[in-house]
Amino acid sequence: MAKLTPYFYSEDARTQAQFYVNALGGEIQHQMTYGQAPGMEEEMKDKIVHMSFVAGGISFFIADTMHHEPPGRSYGFDLSLEFATEAEAREAFANLSAGGRVLMALEKQFWGSLFGRIEDKYGVKWQITTAG
Repeated sequence: MAKLTPYFYSEDARTQAQFYVNALGGEIQHQMTYGQAPGMEEEMKDKIVHMSFVAGGISFFIADTMHHEPPGRSYGFDLSLEFATEAEAREAFANLSAGGRVLMALEKQFWGSLFGRIEDKYGVKWQITTAG
């Protein structure tokens, strides 16, 4: 059986991870800098080569990167967070949308769930929902 752990590549991994920890509740668990890896360039020494954190009870990985994706490829996806209560969903929606943009307002849907969609200030798209 596999375990899925979303892995973000960021221009500022520390700040982005802390945003998610603050928005959803959680903690930074482990971090390693490029300076801890052998043979790295001096200007990268304080950047994050790997960090693990928990936000909203979900494990995530993140790293600083200077890699750029090639043009013409689709890298789009949403992360979907389902909450047990409307209050939890509304809090996560408000926190994650701070500095970002609402793509679909968080509202009761015809299938019975509360559902909304946002793009956070780092460009990550989130679906926030409650159990139907």
